[in-house]
Amino acid sequence: MHELSLCQNAVEIIEQQARQNGAKRVTGVWLEIGALACVEESALRFGFDIACRETLAQGCELHLIHKPAQAWCWNCSQTVEAERHDECPLCHCPTLHIERSDGVQIKSIEVE
Repeated sequence: MHELSLCQNAVEIIEQQARQNGAKRVTGVWLEIGALACVEESALRFGFDIACRETLAQGCELHLIHKPAQAWCWNCSQTVEAERHDECPLCHCPTLHIERSDGVQIKSIEVE
């Protein structure tokens, strides 16, 4: 379950940023998840709740933003958004080169 380690790393960064900005607590976090990041949403939510315990982020609201991957199709020579590895959404050929799927990123933190 790599989601837990992702959450632990994210919460360390979130808490560090909150403390540096004099926050008393974190009330909301927005995480962006790339379509091909191989992250299970329910496991991520569960892991995030565990990682936030006894931190400034305990009890905060987690918002997830899903982002399609960027890929290049060798057949139709187009940059496309892809939700899967298997085929181009324009020409349906299996010639995609994934350029960016972005993994998991902290996009925003709401604090008090």
